[in-house]
Parts: sequence; C-alpha cells; structure tokens
Amino acid sequence: MIRLSASFAAFMAAMLIGLAASAAAVPAATDVRLGVHADKTRLVIDLSERVTYSVFTLRDPYRIVIDLPDVSWQAPTAAWRRTGGLIGSLRFGRFRPGQSRVVLDLTEPARVAKSFFLDNADGQGVRFVMDLEPTSSTAFLAAMVPPKPVALRVAPPLPRDKPGTRPDAPFVIVVDPGHGGIDPGAIGVGGTYEKNVTLRFAFQLRQELRKRPRYKVLLTREDDSFVPLRERVERARQAAADLFISLHADSIANSRVRGGGIYTLSERASDKEAAELAAKENQADVIAGVDLAAHDDEVATILIDLTQRETMNYSVKFAGALVPELGQHIRLRSRPHRFAGFRVLKAPDVPSVLIELGYLSNREDERMLQSSRWRGTIAASLARAIDRYVAGLES
Repeated sequence: MIRLSASFAAFMAAMLIGLAASAAAVPAATDVRLGVHADKTRLVIDLSERVTYSVFTLRDPYRIVIDLPDVSWQAPTAAWRRTGGLIGSLRFGRFRPGQSRVVLDLTEPARVAKSFFLDNADGQGVRFVMDLEPTSSTAFLAAMVPPKPVALRVAPPLPRDKPGTRPDAPFVIVVDPGHGGIDPGAIGVGGTYEKNVTLRFAFQLRQELRKRPRYKVLLTREDDSFVPLRERVERARQAAADLFISLHADSIANSRVRGGGIYTLSERASDKEAAELAAKENQADVIAGVDLAAHDDEVATILIDLTQRETMNYSVKFAGALVPELGQHIRLRSRPHRFAGFRVLKAPDVPSVLIELGYLSNREDERMLQSSRWRGTIAASLARAIDRYVAGLES
C-alpha cells in the first residue's frame, strides 16, 4: 500500500474540492447597466461567460422579460435602482431552480431592436447587450408572445376540524419568508434586501419552534428563489397546515416611521395604509414577470372559498395572541393588528397572518433586522404566542 504524506493528501483533497466547486459553478452576473441614447435605450449585463436566453413581452404594464439559465447575481445593490430612457425600473434574480430572469418595466411600448454578446477586451467575461427602441402600442401587442402558462392546481377546501385538534397529529406551521429571487421586496436605506431578512428570520423561527416536539415546521422557500403568491398558499394547503405565517419588512417614504405590525385577511381594509401595503405586496407576481392572466380561474376559486369565514376568525384569534407577546420586545405601530386583502393570506382552510417585522426605510429598524440576536429574541417571542394560541384551541 502506498502511503501519502499528510500534506500531499491535504493538497489532493483541496484539488478535488476545487474541481467539484468548478463543475458546480454557475455563470456570474457582476453588473447591470443602462445607456440612454436619442434613438434607443441599451441594457448591458456583465457576465462571466455566454449563456442561452429567451425573450418575451407582457402588457398591463408593458414589460420585456429575459429568461436565462441559473446565474449567480453579484451585481451591486445600486443596479436595482438604475432607470432611464425606455426603462422605468428593472429587476433581476433567480426565478425558479435552474432559471434566472430579468424584468424590464417600460415607460412606453418598446421592441427589442437587437441583442448580442461582446467579448471583453481583457478576455475575462462577456457583455450581454440589448437595444430597445420605441414602438406603438398596436405593434407591441401584435408582437406579444407570452410564456407558456404554468398551471397551478388549486385543491378544494379540506374538510377540517378545529386547527391543531387532529388526534395524534403534529401541529403543522408553514412559515413564509416574503419575496425572494428576482423579487427583492423592500431595499433598506443601507442596501439590505427584504428577501434576505425574511429568510434569515424564518430559519431562526424554525429553529426555535423545533424545540417543541408538538410542532412540525415547513418553509415555503429555503433559498433565494421566487415563489408565486398562490403557490405559497397552495404549499400551506397541501401540507394541511394549521397555521400560516408570512414574514415581511416594509419600506416607506418617511424614514422616521418604524415598528412592526400584524395583518389578517379582509376584503375591506381597516385603513388606507393597510390597503396600500396589501396592494404593494400583491404585486409580487407582476414584479417577477408572471403572466397573471393565466390564473384567473384559480383566483376566482380561492375568492369563492373565502366564504369560509371561520378560518378568518382563527386568524384573528392568533393575531390577538401575537400583539401582547410581540409588544414586549418590538415597537408596534399604532393599531398593531390591521386588516387588508393580502393575496398570500387567502388560503380558505388555513388560519393565516402576515407579520411586518419592521421598516427597512428606518436605519434603527434596519440595524435590528440584521441582528441575529434580535431576530432570535423575536423568534422566541413569536413561538410563545403560538404556544398560547394552541393552548387556547385545546381549552
């Protein structure tokens, strides 16, 4: 038997790890830039290598969508805020496993005049270039080739007992980290992405809840992936969840406003602020370039099922347990429990709440939301509120 020296064995192990990492590596996108010219708007994406891509358009609002293979998005936070010419806003990121997406919100109808790759002069990486030119609304609509709709089967309402009262069954909690992938959610004053805050908090909440053998905890996403709103709802329903908790961290124009809040479903908002927040959160699918027209029947099904008002009553009971518990550790807004028509809360057979952990537009809230210690404290508080709610169901 040949014996290898410890140093040589370590070297070989490092080489093998490096080769495996290289094989598993995906192309990197290091920047996204815009160039505004008199006759066109140019989009440039800096990539580590050439990739395949496809383009389609959507209306209401006018959008151009670029689908790419899985890409590691390393572009700076500032790239999200770049606008100009025909592009009113842009977003980029992971859309689903194995697929990334760029969505361009247009200021007016536009067409893709040309798209191509340019090799960088230093031989390191390439630039993907797309030139957009103005066009008429008629021409835009005539040229539309929408993506093939992905059907989402909506299950009928489950025959349910009172939540958590199934004999010898765990109490199933589905935690929903808001936003993800191509949809960053709010971007904080310091550049913090809401999608990252909610995922980190979801991990800590799951860890806290797993200390209680009675609970089974599932997450709607476990990485930086986009999940459509209705799919989040369906994942909870398919898991026969007893409770659905959607996590968010908002951003508003007034940077002095801070604090958390709890929302439950109602087709009539409790106030203008709640209605505006729901309207913004309900745009997640539009933000990711999803063709909402393909889901009209599914929305109708869910809305009809909302006649099951008892589920909403359980949601209100859980919110009632949350307010005094969270209020001991987090600054809550005035009237901390509010109502609005959040699409992500529309499971007809799963009590659901949406928790705003704080405002990323406020520097103090943003700092706390980035703190693992703070998140751990709030996760423990939330878990105690769930304990109190479950105890109330059993009494």
